Amino acid sequence: MNKNYVIGIDLGGTKINGALADLDGKIISQYTMPTNAAEGEEAVLGRIVMVIEKVMELADKSTDNIKAIGIGSPGPLDAKEGIIITTPNLPFRNFQLVKPLVEKFNIPTYLDNDANVAAIGEYMLGAGKGTTNMIYMTVSTGVGGGAILDGKVYRGGTSNALEIGHMTIVPDGPKCNCGNYGCIEALASGTAIARQAREALENGEETSLKNYEKVTSYEVYKEAEKGDKVAIEILDRSFNYLGIAVANTITSFDPEMFVIGGGVSQMGSVLFDKVKEVVNKRCFKAMSEFCEIVPAGLGTDAGVMGAVALALLESK
Repeated sequence: MNKNYVIGIDLGGTKINGALADLDGKIISQYTMPTNAAEGEEAVLGRIVMVIEKVMELADKSTDNIKAIGIGSPGPLDAKEGIIITTPNLPFRNFQLVKPLVEKFNIPTYLDNDANVAAIGEYMLGAGKGTTNMIYMTVSTGVGGGAILDGKVYRGGTSNALEIGHMTIVPDGPKCNCGNYGCIEALASGTAIARQAREALENGEETSLKNYEKVTSYEVYKEAEKGDKVAIEILDRSFNYLGIAVANTITSFDPEMFVIGGGVSQMGSVLFDKVKEVVNKRCFKAMSEFCEIVPAGLGTDAGVMGAVALALLESK
């Protein structure tokens, strides 16, 4: 029987999103259920099995039709061995996730961290389609990244390459959740933008941000659009730092495309114009002119589409 389909699983702290797709990445069926992480490792594994079975049932396909399964998960993890080492919002501790799924379905199964999976998704099915060397960065609550080099995902020696969020930009900068100081995540993530707004308010700076009970990066963006000086300065400073991180990465890898996704990227030109300005100022001209900096293309289905793409890429 022809194996003309793959399955992608986006494993998150709150939900498991699964999709069955053809070999062009077109989704045939999709199913989502709560992760219920508090129930423990085996329960979550059981729910992954249920999602896989459900997307096959909805598409009227069997294991005989499935070429591969791709799973994207928060890390750190060991992609080579199929083990989730530990992650804050899931119950797994050095848990062998891939082996029991292969034993259950007899389908080649691949695990990777969610940033790599998103990079693969953008490379194969999104904004980076047609490229050979592409970097992906997500700017959201945190900052993460992934790289496709010579058409292959680059994982590094411990499967943790492209932890862009923990690149040091300001040596004596604010403390990051990772324990380091001055990481780009502590300077330009959505969380960092909101923190700077709170600090401005605590320091008594005159700003329309005081009209909000709770200030997130979205409120900073809204008030900057209206011309609030403090909000404009926060975004300009944050995206200057982000531009430095992008420039450093372009200098290191010389990609043809740099894709930026995540919630903060929805700010659009205010982010992209500043990042491009900084890259043009700090990179070799040949590199900055060669590399196109673009928004991500997969939107809300990026996680599951990336998992589909992982299955497609690894089963080639």
